[in-house]
Amino acid sequence: MISYYASASGRLGQVERPGPDSWIHVCPPFASDELSDLAERYELPIDFLTDPLDIDERSRYEREDEARLIVINTPVLSESETENDSIYITVPIGIILTPEALITITSAREHPVLQLFIDNKVRNVDTARRSQFVLRIFEHTVYRFLTCLKRLNVRRNLIEQELYDSSRNRELKQLLSIEKSLVYFINALNGNELLKMKMKRADFLGIRQDEDLWDLFEDIIIDNGQALEMANIYTNILNGTMDAYGSIISNNLNITIQRLTLITIVLTVPMVIASFYGMNVPMPLQNGNYTFLLILLLSIILSIAVIFYFRRKRLF
Repeated sequence: MISYYASASGRLGQVERPGPDSWIHVCPPFASDELSDLAERYELPIDFLTDPLDIDERSRYEREDEARLIVINTPVLSESETENDSIYITVPIGIILTPEALITITSAREHPVLQLFIDNKVRNVDTARRSQFVLRIFEHTVYRFLTCLKRLNVRRNLIEQELYDSSRNRELKQLLSIEKSLVYFINALNGNELLKMKMKRADFLGIRQDEDLWDLFEDIIIDNGQALEMANIYTNILNGTMDAYGSIISNNLNITIQRLTLITIVLTVPMVIASFYGMNVPMPLQNGNYTFLLILLLSIILSIAVIFYFRRKRLF
């Protein structure tokens, strides 16, 4: 699906045909011939339109004649319903700058970052100022990372509280899903940071003379670094948490088995005594009137002695 947008009075609006300063957004579903027609219309290499559709495409930029391609990775919710899969994954956004238009393409049908622009939740958007528009996409990509990181951290805290009273593997599997999401985030943020540093050094957007846009670009790079640091910190905390609670669950299991073993030993004492008098041979006091009570009393005394011994050894 190909949509066309143009800005008027700081707000985006959808138009039927692309103009000289319009934003062209391409997202699934679309036919292969639509990409070919778009590439032919704006004299683009077809790779500029197909590369961002690869979910494993790394963050990079490329120039071909007057066309420029930027690929940046952003987080989206995973569509997988498997419990062991990650909560978030990262998908690339392709941003293509041509003399006639600005084109974005993504493999996600509803991309949360681009959806903000489509829904007019981003103020002062001007598609005619393409460098500024690209920087605003970068800015909200970083905000999206920060928002997802905070949600993952809140979810981790809730799972930790459940782990205090749980010996199941379900909570550990949920922590593993969070860990996978953080790994995706760290890889994407590392790639995005290198991309932005290279773009700044090469002045890929041609904004060195615009102080406001240059300062905005520097702020975006700083925020990206802070998001990367947060992701690393959360990963380290999560790894420590999983190791600690894995040990706690194992220790709780060992304590439970130990208690069951001690109870078995205590119950074995009267069983051994009773087994002697269950044999088909003559036994002392077997014809006495109080033999049963004596056996019962002896069993209780020996069981209490065993319990007292275990208590002295701090096993109970």
